[in-house]
Amino acid sequence: MRAARVVTLSVASFDGTRPLGQGGRIVPAMIDYEKLGNVAVITINRPNARNAVNADVANGIESAIDQMEADDEVWVGILTGAKTEKGYIFCAGADLKMMSVDPGGMQTERGGFGGIVTRERTKPIIAAVDGPALAGGTEIVLACDLVVASRTAVFGIPEVKRNLVAAAGGLFRLPRKLPRNVAMELALTGRLDFPAERAHHFGLVNVLCEEGEALEAAKVLAGQITENAPLAVRESRKIVLEATDQPDEIGWKMSGEGIVKMFGTEDFSEGLNAFIEKRAPQWKGR
Repeated sequence: MRAARVVTLSVASFDGTRPLGQGGRIVPAMIDYEKLGNVAVITINRPNARNAVNADVANGIESAIDQMEADDEVWVGILTGAKTEKGYIFCAGADLKMMSVDPGGMQTERGGFGGIVTRERTKPIIAAVDGPALAGGTEIVLACDLVVASRTAVFGIPEVKRNLVAAAGGLFRLPRKLPRNVAMELALTGRLDFPAERAHHFGLVNVLCEEGEALEAAKVLAGQITENAPLAVRESRKIVLEATDQPDEIGWKMSGEGIVKMFGTEDFSEGLNAFIEKRAPQWKGR
């Protein structure tokens, strides 16, 4: 297996004053974007508020996903949270102070809550979770495609404790990842301590690691993905998402259409030639 490409090509902070990327767009604060080879690392950087989502975080995540989707050199994204003075935390969910004033401000038109939970995209995103991912933080994790979590990670949808409903996907996405009774327990008790080990047992977490290692473990997983042809990865992701709960005939149709799409690409020939020549393929993403 080839090592992940982690040569830093660019680092940008969504600080509202500096342009991000070739488009020269001005983007909001509190989100860092780092490009490591074919991987983009998106970091929620609001440690003084436990990386809680406010308008700047939501708009920043949406802008970062825009950047990732527009960059042909980026094939996989990683979403994580900055370490706070009190330790690791992924995201504490919605900023409740902002919710009392402007709850709609934590949503974007295309991405919904946090700029991500309803966002349509083509490229996979890995959640790298160190420490708590609670309420909207859990719902952001559920919006990602894969999850790497340290043993300090905990999950929960405690909205009922504040006379709220988990409205960013948790109530229907959790039962798709966990046994229904377990998801129901989380929804009705609002418990804040569903541990990463149990989440890993049920398949919500793909990779379990030690404290402080979630981001590096996510980079390893991203490297395993970027060894593969990016167009085929995106098409495979699409079919898994759209065909899993459909009748078999839909799955057969989408799979057939997907392989036909690959036949017409440059990377199709490259994959065959690399196999014949016994070398690693050089994917172009076209």
